[in-house]
Amino acid sequence: MSPGEKLDPLPDPFILQPPIFHPVVPYVATIFGGLRAGKMVMLQGVVPLEARRFQVDFQCGCSVHPRPDIAVHFNPRFHTTKPHVICNTLHSGRWEAEARWPRVPLQRGAPFRLLFLFGNEEMKVSVNGQHFLHYRYRLPLSRVDTLGVFGDILVEAIGFLNISPFAEGGSEYPVGYPFLLKSPSLEVPCSRALPRGLWPGQVIVLRGLVLPEPKDFTLSLRDEAAHVPVMLRASFADRTLAWISRWGCKKLISAPFLFYPQRFFEVLLLCQEGGLKLALNGQGLGATSLQRQTLERLRELRVSGHVQLYCVHC
Repeated sequence: MSPGEKLDPLPDPFILQPPIFHPVVPYVATIFGGLRAGKMVMLQGVVPLEARRFQVDFQCGCSVHPRPDIAVHFNPRFHTTKPHVICNTLHSGRWEAEARWPRVPLQRGAPFRLLFLFGNEEMKVSVNGQHFLHYRYRLPLSRVDTLGVFGDILVEAIGFLNISPFAEGGSEYPVGYPFLLKSPSLEVPCSRALPRGLWPGQVIVLRGLVLPEPKDFTLSLRDEAAHVPVMLRASFADRTLAWISRWGCKKLISAPFLFYPQRFFEVLLLCQEGGLKLALNGQGLGATSLQRQTLERLRELRVSGHVQLYCVHC
């Protein structure tokens, strides 16, 4: 790809927002593309030992005067005789009737992972992987374009994610795989051990940023003999995505090429009986066949290429 080449515009549903690391609270940020059903926002952090209260607001704008409408106000309170959580909506400068939950599944001094899942008619919240509450919208979700975090909270990371495309009609609460926070980015090439191989239901997650002038991106799975039964390769020169077998056979993936320079990306690989399913930026792109014995013998995941990695989960 030449430096002056112009790419076709990337459709809004495929644009993912980079994670935010260690923001200073109070923190206000624009939500790229606004909120829509199927989007998730994840917060990782720690509740301070002396915390009294904090709030996460999904706002309709970011003005100071007048105060913007708040479609969803999530407010844990620790300082009262009976700690509780309040959800509410601010409309035209007035708070509506509170919705109250008489317990707080967050603890002072403890780390947490909050996941906000936005559906068609309500928001669901999970805390540390366990469903906690749901709150029905009182203002249109389409109006929300700003995230605000305030109060007594130490935030390590904020992520803007999509629901896994592999959860086909399931009732299980979606998983928000955590970011790895030892450093804002991981060194590439990157290697991760798979001591138990791969098994049906396991998901591999990669999140990162494509560099300004990329050439390629490769995800390979290796067995104990360092053979590579399967490889996923993106070529930026001809904008193709392909599966590469152990014998060098190349199978192009006929789907939009969603790796764009200086764009955030998310790769999901789901292991299932008979092979691997692929999703990129929340869009299912198909599968490749592998025998179960081959999957069980895989012992290493390697990532290389012109990308900056924020998360490798396997």
